[in-house]
Amino acid sequence: MMMRLAAAAMIAVLLAACTTTPPSVITLPTTARPSQPVVASINNGSIFQPNSSRLLFEERVARNIGDLLNITIEENLAAVNTSNSSSNKAGSLDYKTTGNIPLLPWDIEKYFSREGDAAVKLAGTNKFEGKGATNSTNTFKGTISVTVTDLLANGNLIVGGEKQVAVNNQINTLRFTGVINPLDIKAGNTISSNKVADARIEQLGVGSMADANTIGWLQRFFLNVMPF
Repeated sequence: MMMRLAAAAMIAVLLAACTTTPPSVITLPTTARPSQPVVASINNGSIFQPNSSRLLFEERVARNIGDLLNITIEENLAAVNTSNSSSNKAGSLDYKTTGNIPLLPWDIEKYFSREGDAAVKLAGTNKFEGKGATNSTNTFKGTISVTVTDLLANGNLIVGGEKQVAVNNQINTLRFTGVINPLDIKAGNTISSNKVADARIEQLGVGSMADANTIGWLQRFFLNVMPF
């Protein structure tokens, strides 16, 4: 019975070590279907027709669920943290005496005075130096078309999109979600990723190239169970 339990525990650990897929940062839907439009009555005697009207002096941009929007990804983040600390402390003691010290026993007095001059010198030094530096750089450039998935009460839009490119059995997936202000949409129905709140950008690769950059399951197992 104990052997079976040990074997089951070992299999569970191996299966846990085999899990190499990292958790996704994308928690919102990446697409949405537009709702059915409300059929309005057609007035053949009017110039304006609700079902076929076009804006003459305003460019059409994303406003409703299901509308498309172009995201220009312009992420360039850099962080530098440097820390230096040092301390230095020194102390010394120089004691000199002559003659006898009658109040001290002989076994202690001999360290201070013995048939002439006696001197005691003490010195101590304490020094500490510490340095630390951290550099982080993250650059991401590209474009992706997203869909308006929801409308907020204040007029902001929740957008999400996904793009997949497959070349020679190598699949690259780019996902994007976030919240935008319609007033930040520029000409051409585009908006920079720097204007997107709660942005989530994820790029995943599946294929031989991605496998070459992934640690093996056995090595991951030993890294998980080794205490050092």
